[in-house]
Amino acid sequence: MESFDIFQDIAERTGGDIYIGVVGPMRAGKSTFIRRFMELFVIPNITGDYDRQRTIDAMPQAGAGKTVMTVEPKFVPEEAVPIDLKDNLSLNVRVIDCTGYPVEGAQGYIEGDETRMVRTMWYEEPIPFTEAAELGTEKVIMDHSTIGIVVTTDGTIVDIPRENYVEPERKVVQKLQEIGKPFVIVLNSTDPYSKHVSDLATDMEEEYGVPVIPANCLELTHDDIILIIEQVLYEFPVTEITVRVPRWIQMLSSTHWLKSTIQANINAAVDSVKRIRDIDSCVMSLSVSDYVDRVEVEQVKMSTGTATLRLEATDEAFFKVLSERVGQNVMDKADLLGLLNELVVAKKTHDKFALALRELEETGYGIVEPTLEDMQFEEPEMVRQGRNYGVRLSARGPVIHLIKSEVEAEVSPLIGSEEQLSLIHI
Repeated sequence: MESFDIFQDIAERTGGDIYIGVVGPMRAGKSTFIRRFMELFVIPNITGDYDRQRTIDAMPQAGAGKTVMTVEPKFVPEEAVPIDLKDNLSLNVRVIDCTGYPVEGAQGYIEGDETRMVRTMWYEEPIPFTEAAELGTEKVIMDHSTIGIVVTTDGTIVDIPRENYVEPERKVVQKLQEIGKPFVIVLNSTDPYSKHVSDLATDMEEEYGVPVIPANCLELTHDDIILIIEQVLYEFPVTEITVRVPRWIQMLSSTHWLKSTIQANINAAVDSVKRIRDIDSCVMSLSVSDYVDRVEVEQVKMSTGTATLRLEATDEAFFKVLSERVGQNVMDKADLLGLLNELVVAKKTHDKFALALRELEETGYGIVEPTLEDMQFEEPEMVRQGRNYGVRLSARGPVIHLIKSEVEAEVSPLIGSEEQLSLIHI
């Protein structure tokens, strides 16, 4: 797929404001991811010392162990901060942290044998911590975020096994998929490059149908976060695909075998495209046809979700169609050039008779006047008339007269007797 300016596309897609909802199970590394994002992208772009310190103080707490650190959704920073990226492009960014869905084994939301009760801005009465956590997470997913980043783990970052994260992980993915919000999954691990983590990420991609990016949230780099956001952008929906075909194919009738075949292939390939990342598979699907030479991506506009593809047919398909139209074999360019030479001669002849043929159809009579090339000019001859002298110029040339007439014919074969004639059905 063509390269594109990811930040420019996000700016156009979101109107310049981007709200990143970081969601997922409890104790998976959401706050750690947000801290690294803030340290790399936001804090360096805050000019005032007071504003910078206030933003640092407002950053979510992150720590090791099983204890839940985030107790309510938090917008960081308090107001969207413009991030100057490149080429005079800036984005207003806010990151939204949330508690996440409860995970068995996490601590901090159970008092004794009962779930801790908390007060929220959504209800006047206290509600269970687990209910508040789920409600806050869903509000981040549905109401506040532009894009989603699901942070989960393989079970290596705290002393909670992987299987405890699976169910809350599925719940948050299902919520995002229900509303069609673009998102990716970050698989937080202390050893993100191990085969075990790679295999787990592959299994998760097959199950959820979205990219899963292994990473250590404590050690995220600038390029790592760029990659994650880029993958989110590939999850934006496609609104329109334009497939450009050669003009000579467009000139064919809709029932022509080549045009109908290519149209059917385009319909089948485009039907499976739902997201930006599906465009590559669409190109591959269109390219496998025997009549297609290549398919290229001319343009992808992330800001509008539109893509333009260009399809080139094979030379064999062109010459096959040409042979059908002219009624003789045209196998290559040499044959085509020879045919064009013949057609040039034929056209000159036709042009000579065209006006006469039109008059013939209208009046029953037409005349083909000689052209300048057909004329034979005699030598000029000096003539005298009285005291005056002059020059006689004479020329002659062929004139063709066309006359329209009707011919009538009658055939009366002898068959035999009257009885034999009656056996013939006329």
